[in-house]
Amino acid sequence: MEARINAVLIAVCCLTSNLLIASGAPRAQTHAGDPAAPQQLSRLASEKSSAGEPSAKYRQVQRRLAQGWNTWDVNSVVTEVLLPEGLAIHASFKHNTTEGGDAFLKDTLIGRLAPGAEEVFPGPHSWNGKYTELRISWKGHSWRMQSAREEGEVVLLATPLPSTSKSALPATIVFSVDFLWNKPGTALRHPDFIETRGSSGPVSIYCTCANQEAKTESGYIDLPIGGPYFATDLVQPVGVSTGKRRTLAEIKTVIARQQDSYRESVAAAGQNGPIVDAIETTLGWDTIYEPNKKRVVSPVSRVWSVEWGGYVIFDWDTFFAATMAAIGDRDLAYADAIETLRESTAQGFVPNYARPGGWSSFDRSEPPVGAITVFGLYKRFHDRWFLEDAYPPLLSWNRWWAAHRDIQGYLTWGSDGENQLTNLDDNSRGTWQGAIFESGLDNSPMYDGTTYNAQTHLLEFADVGLMSMYIADCDALAEIADALDKSADAKELRDRSARYRAKLATLWDERTGIFLNKDLHTGKLSTRLSPTNFYPMLAHAATLDQAKVMIEKHLLSPNEFWGDWVIPSISRDDPAFADQNYWRGRIWGPMNYLVYLGLRNQADSTVRAEFAQESYSLFLKEWSEKGHVHENYNAITGTGDDVSNSDRFYHWGALLGYVEYMERSQEGGTLKPEK
Repeated sequence: MEARINAVLIAVCCLTSNLLIASGAPRAQTHAGDPAAPQQLSRLASEKSSAGEPSAKYRQVQRRLAQGWNTWDVNSVVTEVLLPEGLAIHASFKHNTTEGGDAFLKDTLIGRLAPGAEEVFPGPHSWNGKYTELRISWKGHSWRMQSAREEGEVVLLATPLPSTSKSALPATIVFSVDFLWNKPGTALRHPDFIETRGSSGPVSIYCTCANQEAKTESGYIDLPIGGPYFATDLVQPVGVSTGKRRTLAEIKTVIARQQDSYRESVAAAGQNGPIVDAIETTLGWDTIYEPNKKRVVSPVSRVWSVEWGGYVIFDWDTFFAATMAAIGDRDLAYADAIETLRESTAQGFVPNYARPGGWSSFDRSEPPVGAITVFGLYKRFHDRWFLEDAYPPLLSWNRWWAAHRDIQGYLTWGSDGENQLTNLDDNSRGTWQGAIFESGLDNSPMYDGTTYNAQTHLLEFADVGLMSMYIADCDALAEIADALDKSADAKELRDRSARYRAKLATLWDERTGIFLNKDLHTGKLSTRLSPTNFYPMLAHAATLDQAKVMIEKHLLSPNEFWGDWVIPSISRDDPAFADQNYWRGRIWGPMNYLVYLGLRNQADSTVRAEFAQESYSLFLKEWSEKGHVHENYNAITGTGDDVSNSDRFYHWGALLGYVEYMERSQEGGTLKPEK
């Protein structure tokens, strides 16, 4: 979605090349060496959010989430952390050789692509961290890591797997102990255990390797670790336990018990079990504790978050994470929605991105899907306090679009580069590219050749997708206003919805049989089609006859959007489709999800069901083979691994499975209540 793997912002003339492109928000661009560039005197931004302070109810949500052992540390999926103490047990790995080829894998992440990086096949991860499992391969070694939480304690089990090492020597497994995030605590190494003391008292940590550690003449192993640790050659299973000493057999018993419990919970979901497993696992591994604002949240993949300094919250990405989390963890769903809204800027909009230090895209927002997300969660859980918390920033954001992104009654994208604060390292602010980043569709061919007006800060392009999402936002927010007895606001929102719905109706093109974007600089309609041209169905802005024509003439056309893998981000007959580079032709979970919501509103159930099944089939392809949940997929081959700018574990890829979950769970277009 947003600014991702490549730090280079490429020019329009290069958009069809094979260069990587950032998605949604550019990676930090340094101004080093530019004598004219102003300098920030502090690494922290001074802006405060416009969202206000969290309520007591929401603080309780975060307290419930931030408790106990889990994989909270963004830097490694094999670090177990105890909250709120911050006590951490890190699993690291040393490759040993007899010559100059030693290496140390301190932290492990899913989806790293650097030469020689570890390969991780993520296994189950329960919502609450009671059971986790993954397989790791590195330097010819392979091993399985499992963890289980029980009665406030945690056990870890490392098991070597058949492999062909690149060295004649065995590898070394290392378990080190410290306190993260500058939390107070001590860790003291005893001959056969590590004694720790944090804010809640003592915790002792034991290893089955304590009496069989690798020996040197001095009894010391040279490792780049500052705290106490256990280390032994990984030639047999090795276990770690907290609270009390456990034998390897006892550790395996705890592991097996929690593994069985996880399997039973998946089986209880019936035919939806595999989808529930995939979504729970994806969000389980992507959920972290974020110490800057003392919160549990599900940013996008850890690879992205580490590159952005600890976390990066993208607007629609994290709202969609909230929607998916609702199938199993209400608190996490609320946290993902509220934390996205809490990043609102002083101007009153949810930014494209937010990262540590208080830095955001102060110039631009991203697609307005917040109200449909929040209202969807309310319809599922019926907590009034959640609406009360979410409503003020949602209303400010809704009003901001109409006030700042309107041209001649149409909505368009923009980038207000003069806003203060100014993100000095973001070279796209106040540019054409910044306006495109606001769309979330960073290099979409829809915007090739469009005009950015530097005086108005707007892209002179009436956007069908934006107007449709905004109308849906108005309608959902009006329902929220009704629930909160805010009748004046509800009327304001419905009036605004009606005004833009009438304007969107003027973009229907009878000849082509679909709603078309309009170049407001030239006055011409654009015939380039993407899934966003179907979004009027999401907003109930298409008549039933119009929806039928769009589906039959365009969606189901193998020359445009249908095919072995659906649906591409630009029509198959568009010259840019062959690029298969980011939003130039590839398939994206959020597009399928929004189109599916539109089909639920206005499509034949057979078409809708087939669309959901096709989406799920695409998701299963690499999920089953490699455990990958891709940021985007090739629309010709159905793979995600063919390019380096498709993150391997990006949670919104699971939306492709979620639409099938929705399809299987509905009766007459309404979701069945969760059992």
